[in-house]
Amino acid sequence: MAYPAQFGLQDAASPIMEELAYFHDHTLMIVFLISSMVLYMISLMLTTELTHTSTMDAQEVETVWTILPAVILIFIALPSLRILYMMDEITTPSLTLKTMGHQWYWSYEYTDYESLCFDSYMTPPLELDPGELRLLEVDNRVVLPTEMSIRMLVSSEDVLHSWTVPALGVKTDAIPGRLNQATLMTSRPGIYYGQCSEICGANHSFMPIVLELVPLKHFEEWLLSML
Repeated sequence: MAYPAQFGLQDAASPIMEELAYFHDHTLMIVFLISSMVLYMISLMLTTELTHTSTMDAQEVETVWTILPAVILIFIALPSLRILYMMDEITTPSLTLKTMGHQWYWSYEYTDYESLCFDSYMTPPLELDPGELRLLEVDNRVVLPTEMSIRMLVSSEDVLHSWTVPALGVKTDAIPGRLNQATLMTSRPGIYYGQCSEICGANHSFMPIVLELVPLKHFEEWLLSML
């Protein structure tokens, strides 16, 4: 299970989030090397008493420090574009889930099944059971199967919202009058928490998202109990 209160990125629970974590580490290493080199050069220039005209005015140095940043940007841009295309690619979905943002709760509809829809409100702190997370638990969790391609259709009834589950690498804006689409696939079962990531009003921080990812057999049993 991914816990929201932690430093850094949550543990990846989907192939897309794994790629995002690798890209984060890749970019962070480049930034660390650049910062170290710049700090070393600044320290060297401030502490040495030796000067030379080639260090103050040299065409070769200016050429290098113009071309080198461009090369570094290419090393950052190529993996970034690859992940963007992967996130935008919509494969043949096995299931479609439509979510609508409201002030301040979420509505879910399993469009492949007739009359399977419900609202998801935050559980008040006084009604929490032992072990449940404050301000992150809901009365109706979204149950989905693991290792299956799921299409998310996201929109809003009133103002801008953002349907976000960090452990799955999913963040899609809910815009009134517009239907946005995203792909969701998990590699392991568990309970994953998210929140609206758009400042949507006074109770913006009180519309959490809880996904319960289960094997297909348990998902079918849940469907039978709901239909």
